[in-house]
Amino acid sequence: MSHANAPWTACGRRRQVERVLGLVEGTAPRPIAHVAAEAGISRQCLSKWVARWREHGEEGLHDRSSRPRRSPTATSEAVVERIIQLRRRRWSARRIHLYLAQEGTPVAVCTIARILRREGLNRLRHLDTDGQLLREHPPGKITASYPGHMIHVDVKKVGRIPDGGGWRVHGRGSDADRARHKAPKNRGTRVGYTFLHSAVDGHTRLAYTEAHEDEKASTAIGFLFRARVFFRAHGITRFTRIVTDNGPCYTAKDFTRSVHSFATRHKRIRPYTPKHNGKVERYQQTMAREALYAAPYTSEQERRQHLQTWLIHYNYHRPHSAIGDQPPATRAKTRVTKVIPSYT
Repeated sequence: MSHANAPWTACGRRRQVERVLGLVEGTAPRPIAHVAAEAGISRQCLSKWVARWREHGEEGLHDRSSRPRRSPTATSEAVVERIIQLRRRRWSARRIHLYLAQEGTPVAVCTIARILRREGLNRLRHLDTDGQLLREHPPGKITASYPGHMIHVDVKKVGRIPDGGGWRVHGRGSDADRARHKAPKNRGTRVGYTFLHSAVDGHTRLAYTEAHEDEKASTAIGFLFRARVFFRAHGITRFTRIVTDNGPCYTAKDFTRSVHSFATRHKRIRPYTPKHNGKVERYQQTMAREALYAAPYTSEQERRQHLQTWLIHYNYHRPHSAIGDQPPATRAKTRVTKVIPSYT
């Protein structure tokens, strides 16, 4: 879109028309060819603007729609209404395409998608702005039938704590806080981030977390096998689904091959739908509230040590509302603490 003072907007066209017709006080009419040559446009183009000015005035200088007067192959209004009606059922474009084909009205998937985008119905969140549809048709629960049925895996990225403590220790606006912000942000002096890799069993709610320096596929693979050791030590030996989001480390082919080496299926959730991996997402929220930001730590190492202590508390002592206010370990066949040191 051009800005308001661009040469060939309606305002710029009016200036050229005024030069041709001599509408500016103290000027005389000029030939269209001369004004067009000075403006760097064709005589036919300027002649068209002058004719529109004489017929429609200021409105005639605005851009007109390029939409054709007739579109014989356009989708009929009845079919568009039918598509909108089916979309209200939360159907996808492909499902609508198949249903209309059965009704004898074949419409391409790309055409249906274009209609939904034009009507503002291409996103599911646009279908139920007030929540009424969700109340009438509540979604089903994602339930694990047995230990190891669904292992939910995810990564949480948190800022590292500088040595000596951050603003939670010294306070915002303190001398230490101002000095840290004024320090040059060189590559070697940046505090950086910690990547917390977590795995949660959907049936027992047993959780395993490790802190790493990155979220590469190789790091995720190593964490996955150590999490497998943790779950096997608690009697979970059968792994059916490994549920992840669509992060780069989980879409890597090496990660998928590693999953298939001991689990039946690698299930990636629908994009932009974190609720499908909600068990580990909720666990990370609890971990952030009760461990990561529960106290003013003076170093990153101190927080990591506290996280491992809290993890034992979460699995063996903390009541979990989803399993009858009992700790997750009560659903496991074996109760073992400090699993990794005994297996390395």
